[in-house]
Amino acid sequence: MIEKYCIGIDLGTTNSVVAYTTAKDAGEDGSQPVRRDDAPEVHLLPIPQIVGPGQVESLTSLPSFLYLPRENEVDSLRIDPATLPHGECPTSFPDPSEGVVGAYARQQSADNPQRVVVAAKSWLCHAKIGRTDAVLPWQSPSDVPKVSAFECTRRYLQHLIAAWHAAFPDAPIDQQQVVLTVPASFDPAARDLTRQAAIEAGLSDQFVLLEEPQAAVYRYLASTGGSWRESMKPGDTLLVVDVGGGTTDLTLVGVGEDDGDFVLRRHAVGNHLLVGGDNMDLALAYQASEKFREQGHDLDPWQSTSLWHACREAKERLMSDDGPEEHSISVLGRGSSLIGGTITIEMSKTQAAETLVEGFFPMCGAGERPQMNVQSGFQDIGLPYESDPAITKQVASFLADHLSGGEGSDQGDRGTTVTHLLLNGGVFRADSIRSRMESTVGSWFDNSPTLLSGAADLDHSVAIGAAFYGWAKVAGGIRIRGGTAKSYYIGIETAGLAIPGAPRPLRAVCVAAQGMEEGSEADVPGEEVGVVVGTPARFRFFSSTTRPGDQPGVRLDRWSPDDLQESEPIELTLEDEGSESGEESSGLPSRPFVPVRFQSRVTELGMFELWCHGSQSDRRWKLEFNARS
Repeated sequence: MIEKYCIGIDLGTTNSVVAYTTAKDAGEDGSQPVRRDDAPEVHLLPIPQIVGPGQVESLTSLPSFLYLPRENEVDSLRIDPATLPHGECPTSFPDPSEGVVGAYARQQSADNPQRVVVAAKSWLCHAKIGRTDAVLPWQSPSDVPKVSAFECTRRYLQHLIAAWHAAFPDAPIDQQQVVLTVPASFDPAARDLTRQAAIEAGLSDQFVLLEEPQAAVYRYLASTGGSWRESMKPGDTLLVVDVGGGTTDLTLVGVGEDDGDFVLRRHAVGNHLLVGGDNMDLALAYQASEKFREQGHDLDPWQSTSLWHACREAKERLMSDDGPEEHSISVLGRGSSLIGGTITIEMSKTQAAETLVEGFFPMCGAGERPQMNVQSGFQDIGLPYESDPAITKQVASFLADHLSGGEGSDQGDRGTTVTHLLLNGGVFRADSIRSRMESTVGSWFDNSPTLLSGAADLDHSVAIGAAFYGWAKVAGGIRIRGGTAKSYYIGIETAGLAIPGAPRPLRAVCVAAQGMEEGSEADVPGEEVGVVVGTPARFRFFSSTTRPGDQPGVRLDRWSPDDLQESEPIELTLEDEGSESGEESSGLPSRPFVPVRFQSRVTELGMFELWCHGSQSDRRWKLEFNARS
C-alpha cells in the first residue's frame, strides 16, 4: 500500500479540525531526498456542515456539538446531496432525525440547550458515568432522545471522514497515514474508546494516537524550519501548557543529545485536569446571572444552561484583541409576560478580562497549590470540574512534582528549571491571558523562560502538528521520544487472616514503567500471583505521573492519593480450562486460582495491555482497558 497523504485529526472538546499534507513530500516515492529540517506544506480540510435549515457551508473546523431535533424540524434540516460544496456526499449528512453535527448544533446550544450534547470528550473520560451509556444531553427532559459519549465521538469522526472522502474520493482514508490526537492525560479506557470509535467510523486499525501537547510541539517545530536547534541546547526543558475547551494538559519536554544530534524526550505529563474554556464560559455565565438578578430576573435551570452557551460567544468576542468594548448577552424569557421575548444584559471587555484572568490565571508563587475546598458555581452540569480553577496554581504544582528536586521527581536528565514555554489553545489568543501566564511562570525562575511562538492559528495548531508528525514518521524527521506518560500498577489483595469489618490489605505492583516505548513489551519480575478464573472478579489498576523511577516489579505497601490514582476497575470473568475447551461447568471451578507471571505490552497505538501467563501451562489471558466490555 502506498500512502498518499499524512492526515492529522484534532478531535477537540469544542471544535474538531483536520489537516493534511502529501506523503510524497516526505520522499516516500523516492523522487527526491528530504532534508532533516524540511517541513511540508500543511493544508486544512474544508468540512461541509449544516449552518441553518437547508443551508450548508464548508468551514475549517467542525464544532463538536450534536443537536437532537424535534420531529417537526427534521424535514427542514434534510440536505439535497447535489447542493453540497464538494458534490454528492450523502454520508456527511445522515438522517437529521439521528442528530445534526457542527455549526448548526452549536447555534442551537444557546436556543435549545436541553437538546444539544456538549463536551462529549469530557464525558468520555468521566469514569463515574457510563461512557457508553445513553445519558446525554445530561439531565435533559425524558422526551429528548439520549446518546452516549462514545456514540457522539463516533458521529463526529464519521462526519470528518465523510468530509475527507468528499474532497479526496480517490484517497480512501483507511489507506492513509492518519494521526488522531488525544489529551496526554486521557486514561487508558478513554484512549481505547477513542480508538474503537475511530475504527467504527471508518479508520483502519493502523492509525496512530498522539498526545495533544506533543502535537502542539510538532506544530512549533514545523513552523521554524529547523531554526529551533539554534534557540535550544541540550539540557533545556520545555513546558507545554495546553488549555483546551474541556481540559488543561501539562507536559515537560527535555532537549538531549544522542551521538551529537539533538533529541527531544517527553519527561512528564500532568494529571487529568477538567478545567478549560468550558469553565471560563461558566464563570462568565455566573457573573451574567448576577446581573440578571439585579434586574429582577432569577434564571431557572433551563435559562442558566442557555446562558452558559451564550457566554461562550461573549468570551470569544470580548477576549479577542480587536473585540468590542461591550457585548450583549440574551436569554429567552420564561415568565408569562416574557413568552417569546428575551432578557438582555451588557458585559464589558474589562469585566470579562478581570473574571477570566484573575479567576483562572492569578499571579501565584511557585510554592502555591490548588485549593481543594473551592466550590464551583454551577453544580448541575454533571462533570467533575476541578474545585480550584486557577490554572497557574495547577502548573506550579505540576512543576514542583516533576522538575528535578521536586517531590517524586526523577533526578536523571531532568533540569531544575524551565527554559522555554509553549502556550497552546484558543484562550491564549487573548493578549491579557497570554501575558499573565508568561509573567507568572517567569516569576518562578531566576531567568524567565523563552516564550515560543510560531503557530499563527492556535485553533488549528494541534491538527497541523499531528499532520506534521505523520509526515515526520515517513520522512524520518525529528520525533519526540517518551513512550507511556505514566507508570502502571496492579492491585494485589494480600493473604492473611480475615478481620471483621476490615478489607484485606492491598499492595500495588508496578507492571509498566513510565516511558515504556510503543511497540515494546517487558516481563514483570517477582513472585507468582494467583489470578481468579471461572468466576466474576474485579481487577484494580493504578497509575502515577509522579513516580518515574519505579520499574516493573516494584512493590508498594502504602501510598497516598497523590502517588497513585486508581483507574476504573475492570470486572470480568476469565475463562477457566473447562469453559475454554467448551465443557459445561457448574458452580465454582475446581481450581479458581491460577498462578501466573505478568508481561506488559504497549501497542503501536499507545494502548497498555497486561498479559497473564500461566506458570504451569502455556495458557494466557489479556487484561486491557476496554470500558465497553
